[in-house]
Amino acid sequence: MKLAKPSLDKDLSKIVTMEEATRSISQHLFAPGLAILFLAVAGGFASILIGAQPNAVYIIVAATLGGYMALNIGANDVANNVGPAVGSRALTMTGALIIAAIFESAGALLAGGDVVSTISKGIIDPSLVPDSQTFIWAMMAALLSSALWVNLATYIGAPVSTTHSVVGGVMGAGIAAVGFGAVNWFTMGKIAASWVISPVLGGVIAALFLAFIKSNIIYRDDKIAAARRWVPVLLAVMATAFSCYLMMKGLKKIWKPDYATVAMVGAAIFVASYALLKPVIRKQSEGMENRNQSLRELFHLPLIFSAALLSFAHGANDVANAVGPLAAVLHAVESGDVAAKVSIPIWVMVIGAGGISLGLFLYGPKLIRMVGEQITKMNPMRAYCVALSAAITVIMASALGLPVSSTHIAVGAVFGVGFFREYYTKNSKRRRQYVRQHERHPETKHEGIVSDREEIGRRKLVRRSHFTTIIAAWVITVPAAALLSASIFFVITFVL
Repeated sequence: MKLAKPSLDKDLSKIVTMEEATRSISQHLFAPGLAILFLAVAGGFASILIGAQPNAVYIIVAATLGGYMALNIGANDVANNVGPAVGSRALTMTGALIIAAIFESAGALLAGGDVVSTISKGIIDPSLVPDSQTFIWAMMAALLSSALWVNLATYIGAPVSTTHSVVGGVMGAGIAAVGFGAVNWFTMGKIAASWVISPVLGGVIAALFLAFIKSNIIYRDDKIAAARRWVPVLLAVMATAFSCYLMMKGLKKIWKPDYATVAMVGAAIFVASYALLKPVIRKQSEGMENRNQSLRELFHLPLIFSAALLSFAHGANDVANAVGPLAAVLHAVESGDVAAKVSIPIWVMVIGAGGISLGLFLYGPKLIRMVGEQITKMNPMRAYCVALSAAITVIMASALGLPVSSTHIAVGAVFGVGFFREYYTKNSKRRRQYVRQHERHPETKHEGIVSDREEIGRRKLVRRSHFTTIIAAWVITVPAAALLSASIFFVITFVL
């Protein structure tokens, strides 16, 4: 006797299918719902703190737009700091998100500048703006356009410079409000030059360090002995570079040393770090097998520290991209004039720091995987080269007075590592000799060592599709943000 009822089974199956569809939709709506809630809180937070005053609605709208920009900075820009560490498996995605959120917020709140330029990078002369009302509209247009552009870049998977987005937004709104004569074209020329300087310099420095590691550690018969000799030096260089980086860029609000002081402190840190790390590396390497996997373990902890320090410095510097225009609007509303520089209230910094952290958690993993895993394959030694290149390039650019993008530097370093691997695989006599030697002695063959024919026959080590997408996004960031900002400015002035 058959007891099953097909109609009941079908009904239950439909219910299960509906539940699964509902769950999938709710998961997709969770992130945007939480982001919208944050923007509502940011606007409400601003309304409570500013109280009842004329034109308070401008501040509330600007606070909401500032929160939106901060969300996009967290989703796009922070990936450069932790992506290589995640791609190399030195950090899990969860660990990277937690570390980045903590140190981004700490950098923004503790070391973020208490004064910010109202016109990003000095590309527009504020004295040419006819009145505060026009200035407010221009800042709102710049903030909204740059946030929309970074949002679009994140959606297509392209890490772009949020600083360049804000520069483009301010330039477009300034041209729409005042005319082409308001733009400082010499400054814009230096910023355009940084599109080339930043990634090329970052890529070259990263490639040079990777070449050193391959020649002096990886392709040596006794890898452990080579590591004991050179890894303490490399890690001491990293400690020195990040110390100088923080002194010059990450602690400007707390301490502003001159270059001589930075150099002396850096030298002292190098000596102390080397003396401390040499016995540590020797002890850590005891009993390790003579293989590349052993070498990778020696770089795990330094990569975690580098991700934290890069995030701290990024929070201290780039929070102004989100809250700078907001602070400018706040000053213009409260004082009725346009100033070249304004102070940033702590509540404005809280919105910026909170938005960056939330944007990182909600949307950051996509770009973190792009930078750390999808452009080229990472391991701890390659990630070390990327992180160190980012710090050294910023130090060199700051000393030379060159405006560079941390995003372009970090991604350029990833490209540099990948393209160098392609070149080294095909052209290195040392590698070829090492591979042939280990092929003749199979019992000494290590992981990661394969024949030249097999290696060269593989696909390219840098994904060309990602390369072209990212380069195209970099090139059009400033003009795209400028056109969008000018359009928004004209719409605002026409409607209002």
